[in-house]
Amino acid sequence: MKIEVWSDFVCPFCYIGKRRLEEALAQFSFRDQVEVEFKSFELDPYSPKYNGKSIHEVLAKKYGMSLDQAKQANLNVGQQAANVGLTFHFDSMKPTNTFDAHRLTKFAKTLKKEGKVTEKLLYAYFSESQDLGDHKTLAEIAVAAGIDREETLAVLQDQSAFANEVRLDEAEARKYGISGVPYFVFNQKFAISGAQPTEMFSNALQKAWQEESATPILKVLSTEGTEDASCSDGNCIIPDKKK
Repeated sequence: MKIEVWSDFVCPFCYIGKRRLEEALAQFSFRDQVEVEFKSFELDPYSPKYNGKSIHEVLAKKYGMSLDQAKQANLNVGQQAANVGLTFHFDSMKPTNTFDAHRLTKFAKTLKKEGKVTEKLLYAYFSESQDLGDHKTLAEIAVAAGIDREETLAVLQDQSAFANEVRLDEAEARKYGISGVPYFVFNQKFAISGAQPTEMFSNALQKAWQEESATPILKVLSTEGTEDASCSDGNCIIPDKKK
């Protein structure tokens, strides 16, 4: 079974949704036969790199709310994060452009370290207040995932490196009609939008698995009772053409 996950590294619900999917997978009997692939999605491709503004200020401006309202909204999200064992530090977060972080994950994918880097990027942003737009910070995260620092910096400094891979993910998202993240696609047949309850992910896993494992039922078109030019049980029936 394959699960494709579209997400962004500055999306709090993407981290929460990831944890809920992992909770469901931990309870799933066939979890060892499930492949999870992370797909790139930029919530704001035109977002500037970190410029000193807090996430509260960015949220207030974006949605036309007061600073206090933005802080309360973030507090509510932080409580949801705590429910799945995550700690978010909104007061010190560094909102930034995530294109280079997405390019890093595509590079990590070639080394089979996509999942590890994705987790470390989310943790770095939400729990450690690191700047994911800074190349040195991204290189440190890559090193922590077992990737060579110099190779990572070379990739990040080349703005064309793995850019196409990121854009292809985003084009695929548009094809599916995805306008928000997180977005989970199970076997390209079932989808879950948003950080839904763990039970919903469990149900999706069961449904996708049952459909994938179901014995196909074929409708036989040959006329019943006729002799077939076929072999079975070690014997071959040769139709009598004289009949």
